[in-house]
Amino acid sequence: MSADLDAQFAFLNEADRLKSVLRATTLCDGSRRENSGEHSWHLALYAMVLEGQAAPGVDINRVIRMLLIHDLVEIDVGDVPIHSANGLAHASADTMAAEQRAADRIFGLLPPDQAVAFRALWDEFEAAETPDAVFAKSLDRVQPVMANLQSGGGTWVTYHVTYDQLESRVGVKVARGAPQLWEWVRAKARLWFA
Repeated sequence: MSADLDAQFAFLNEADRLKSVLRATTLCDGSRRENSGEHSWHLALYAMVLEGQAAPGVDINRVIRMLLIHDLVEIDVGDVPIHSANGLAHASADTMAAEQRAADRIFGLLPPDQAVAFRALWDEFEAAETPDAVFAKSLDRVQPVMANLQSGGGTWVTYHVTYDQLESRVGVKVARGAPQLWEWVRAKARLWFA
């Protein structure tokens, strides 16, 4: 028991470092950049509020769990914005390998059973093949869009994003897991880019 608690608190203390990872995305009011801990909390809230946008059979509690841990790898890797390096850095082999190493290290802090379960949940999110993961990934893509809309363009301005890039990098993933949500968001984004 004591060894498990030592490991669990080592993980929790390490997870606290996520609050120090600044993302490119700003808060909705544009006053400052959000941190990855805030982003993860906001996504969990998105899942609770937008549960009705999920496909039938999606387990919203699993989605929330995925969203709470999905960016822990940023403790080691940092935020890699989807629009940085013209969209190439986010899914590069180097970034993906670094995230795998970070997942090994961070989830490896937990007791073995929890380490396996958390890592499996993170891997499921990354693969985005199950209905739960597809919906979680959709929310992860739509939240920065909403922040950009609220803050006058945010990272779209910073990275010179076009509407077509938004559609191809973000819209496709949002529409895959929440098609009606993307139709609503797309209409708002079109107005901004017009």
